[in-house]
Formats: sequence, C-alpha cells, structure tokens
Amino acid sequence: MSATTPEDIVDSAAIASASTKRRSLFALAVRNTSVIFGGAILIVMLAIALLAPFLGTVDPTRIDPAARNKKPGTEITFRLEDGKTVTRTVLMGTDSLGRDVYSRVIYGTRVSLIVGVVGTSIATFIGVTLGVMAGFFRGWVDTALSRITDVVLSVPILLLGLGIGAACSVRGCLSGAIQPGVRELLFLIAFATWTYIFRIVRGLVLSMREREFVEASRALGASNARIMFREILPNLIAPIIVYATLLIPLNILFEAALSFLGVGIRPPTASWGQMIAAATPIFNTAWWYMVFPGIALLLTVLAFNLLGDGLQDALNPRTAR
Repeated sequence: MSATTPEDIVDSAAIASASTKRRSLFALAVRNTSVIFGGAILIVMLAIALLAPFLGTVDPTRIDPAARNKKPGTEITFRLEDGKTVTRTVLMGTDSLGRDVYSRVIYGTRVSLIVGVVGTSIATFIGVTLGVMAGFFRGWVDTALSRITDVVLSVPILLLGLGIGAACSVRGCLSGAIQPGVRELLFLIAFATWTYIFRIVRGLVLSMREREFVEASRALGASNARIMFREILPNLIAPIIVYATLLIPLNILFEAALSFLGVGIRPPTASWGQMIAAATPIFNTAWWYMVFPGIALLLTVLAFNLLGDGLQDALNPRTAR
C-alpha cells in the first residue's frame, strides 16, 4: 500500500472543491430565466442547423426564373433534376432569382453558428493561453504580449475585412489560399477578438497569482505549467464562459455585416447578411426576403445575449445567492 503524500491531499481537496463549485454554479445558472430562455432558443437554432438537409424544402441554391418574388404561402411547381415536377408551398416566399427563402434561412443558420461559435472558440483559446502566460510570468513576457495586443487593437478590423475581400474576391490571394468565405471570416474574428479575452484573463491572473492556494502549490514544488493550467485556469472558467458567450453574437453580426457588404460569405452559399443585402433594392415589392432572415438574425443574437447576461448574473459571486 503506497503512502499518501501532501500533494495527493492537496489534489483531492482541490478536485472535491472544484466539483462542488461546478455543481453549485450549474444549479445557479439553470435557475436563471435569461439562461433558460436564451438556451431554449439556441437549442432550437442548433437543431435547425443540424437538420437543415431534412428541414429545407428545396435546394437553397436552386434558381427558378419562373418563380421570382413569390409571396409567402404561394404554391409553386418545381422541376427536379430527374425531369419530374413537384408542387410545394413556399412558406417564406422566393427571392429575385426564384430561390426558396425558407430553405436559405434554414441553411443560413449553419453559417452563422459556425462562424460565431468556431471563430469565438479560436479567439478564446488564443486569448486565454496568452493571457495566462502574460499574467503569470509578468516582466518582458507581459510587456511584449501587451504591446502586440495594442497593435492588434489599433487595426480597423472592418476595413481589413473589406480590403481582403476586395483584393482577393476574384482569384484569391496567396495562390488561392485566401479568398472571401468562412475561412477568411474565422481568421478575422480570431484576429480581432482574442485581444479582449487576453486582457480579461491577464487581469484576473495578475490578481490570482499571489493567492494562498498558488503559494501552497509553489511550496509543494509544483511547476509553473501545473500552477497555471491546474490551479489558476480552473478558477477562470466562469468569467471565460460568460465573456465568450457575449462575444458570439458580436461575431455573428460581424459576419452578417461583411456579407451585407459583399466581402463575407459569397453566393450561392446562403447567409443572412447576404440575403438582407440582396433584399434591399426590392424591399418595396418583396419585403419577405429581408424580414425573415432579419428575424432569424435577431433571434440568434438575442438568444446569445440573454444566455451571456444570465450566466453573468448566475456566476458572478457578488450577485449570486
């Protein structure tokens, strides 16, 4: 039978404390009305994105000049690839090219969630890693990373996106490696938003590195990597989740703005911002082409904001009861 070391006792106590804390934070979160309401909307949006091939009535990229600008509820006969015809009711009407608005809104959900969630996840990973290092080591590491952050914050990200989109829209840049689309948007989002996560994490680590549990770990001979990622990082989970959740709707709006300006998601891929831009000239005659993607964008952004605000209230130790 092996002897129990002081490190084992500290680890066991830390694990038990962290487990109890996670359970209490989860209980606080699920009792929050904003979290419940926002989470319910996001679950529906996620289900729509995953089931888009089954929920979409027709191919969202299919053009039918004979079905241009049809009102919602109109019955339209579509000709399939095998030559057969099928009559369906367009729930949200059609656009100026005869494409089904309902199917394009459904598939646009995928683009918005991928860009918002994946882009924010990449930015959060970069910001947390660099923020923990800067706050823990301080000195020249903190100075160098902070100056890099200042430089990135000085870059007008919307103008950068417009420049990349305009320069690389035809043949792409760097032998086609850079061109408007999902990859460009993910790069821009990660490049622009990791700095905010970095500053928050850096400030929290600076105040946390002198706490008693960190000093105890140092006294037990723990390495810097263990202290940073096993002792300090678990205590940052709550604020990281809250701020990342609030960043996602901003990034979704950023994608919609670039697509609206014509340098984000390119046709024929469905995007809510692109649909709103295309609907602007024909709004007086085909209002539905702008209204339905606008409602979808509004609900998604609202859901993430409600979830973020609710998590902030539930996980903030000053307001949690």
